[in-house]
Amino acid sequence: MALSVRLLRSSPLLCRALPIRSYSTPVEEPQTTKNRKSSKYPRIYTRTGDKGTSSLYTGERREKSDVIFEALGTTDELSSHIGLAYAYAAENGHPYLDNLERIQCLLQDIGSTIATPKSSARDTHLKKTEFNPEHTQELEEWIDEYSKNLPPLKNFILPGGGKTSASLHIARSVCRRSERRVTPLVLEGQMEGEALKYLNRLSDFLFTIARFAARLDKMQETIYTQPGDETKYESGPDGVWKIKKKSKNKDV
Repeated sequence: MALSVRLLRSSPLLCRALPIRSYSTPVEEPQTTKNRKSSKYPRIYTRTGDKGTSSLYTGERREKSDVIFEALGTTDELSSHIGLAYAYAAENGHPYLDNLERIQCLLQDIGSTIATPKSSARDTHLKKTEFNPEHTQELEEWIDEYSKNLPPLKNFILPGGGKTSASLHIARSVCRRSERRVTPLVLEGQMEGEALKYLNRLSDFLFTIARFAARLDKMQETIYTQPGDETKYESGPDGVWKIKKKSKNKDV
């Protein structure tokens, strides 16, 4: 099966230069004799969140059960799943690795946007974490490009199609959850809607690239059929889904 795809090169992968501890502001610890000696290397722990609160980019502290941290955590989880899919795709020599890395970087930027609620943000905060709508347009271009190599869908397909494809389907479903977590923040006016649009389009891209990965790995996609329907489908040489075998439903 010959596939033709133009590798889509993105602009440089530059995440915003926010504090090293992801979305929160760094907390200065008193310089004691003990920690002064080890100050050459930044600590991964600060102990400031031991009582169930954490700091946003604006400096505001909220409980870790807050809707903002739910949105942040789900977006972080999404990036981790994309990282796993990247590892599988790299093993198989897939051509869209730059796209996945670009997405992970932008998810970090979305996290910065989430961690900057308007209720406690200054104009300088909002300007620094503003999400560019051109990123969503970029996703749409990728979707259109990769879709050219896929057979049109007339049925639902089940997640699967090999390790790479399945991992991308998991990322897609987590992306939908991330979108659901971000939606209340947009509706409440805590953040603008551009990041939400990106997440909505990202799930479409992950679905597309999951199908593309299955084709690259020569793995068969599974078409959804109702219980008792023994219709079988296969993808022909032209990439079009066709009925392989069909039998009438039998009464049980």
